[in-house]
Amino acid sequence: MTRRLEGRVALISGTGGGQGRAAALRFVADGAIVVGCDVNAKADAETARLVAEAGGQMTTMVCDLGDPDGARSWIERAVTDHGRIDILYNNASAAKFGSIAELSVEDWRFTIRNELDLVFLTTKFAWLHLAKQGGSIINVASTAGWQGSRGNGTIAHNATKGGVVAMTRQMALEGAPLGIRANSISPGFVITPGTRAFVDNPAVRAQLTASIPLGRPGEPEDIVGMAAFLATDEAAFITGADIIIDGGTTAC
Repeated sequence: MTRRLEGRVALISGTGGGQGRAAALRFVADGAIVVGCDVNAKADAETARLVAEAGGQMTTMVCDLGDPDGARSWIERAVTDHGRIDILYNNASAAKFGSIAELSVEDWRFTIRNELDLVFLTTKFAWLHLAKQGGSIINVASTAGWQGSRGNGTIAHNATKGGVVAMTRQMALEGAPLGIRANSISPGFVITPGTRAFVDNPAVRAQLTASIPLGRPGEPEDIVGMAAFLATDEAAFITGADIIIDGGTTAC
């Protein structure tokens, strides 16, 4: 693997597991210095240990990025420690699920805060630092932002991930004169600690597999490889794009 991100400072949120952990390992393999964060201190410390074992450099902190003070602190610490920000990878999110009739107002607001607000807040506080280097923003959206889910009660998740796609386009337009690129990634069903219970159920796994043309759920590594590419100079003419990574599901 080429070290095409050598020396660049990459802020990756939600590094305690799943796609965030895979991203930390992939980005350090490409030569980046990773600044992670997660609300789960123990899980994030394990990611830092794995990064160190792989010969990479990672610092991390426990913070709530849905809180403006938490988001600002994460950004300011990265700048204090490393003097710059080259990449902002908005991976962290948390959602509540329920039908339109059943989802509580509190659960709606929880999802908006933890899937939409935190993307805005981290980007806001990192913006001028990214402009100094002509940095790259990668936002994790979802195929839920492009299509509904029959019977799955994903109204809040659909709204936030569609919002992430729309925000990314606006970031791209405002960022272009500053040399900032912004793109989003829309994964389909990916195996993570949060989805493992579904995959481990043979009946559910068979149903999922049947709905994916490539015949398998995604793995975190399927997603983070695209994120790493979008952060490199090889993607210098790509901004405002949303890349769907779903094994062909949305093509059906």
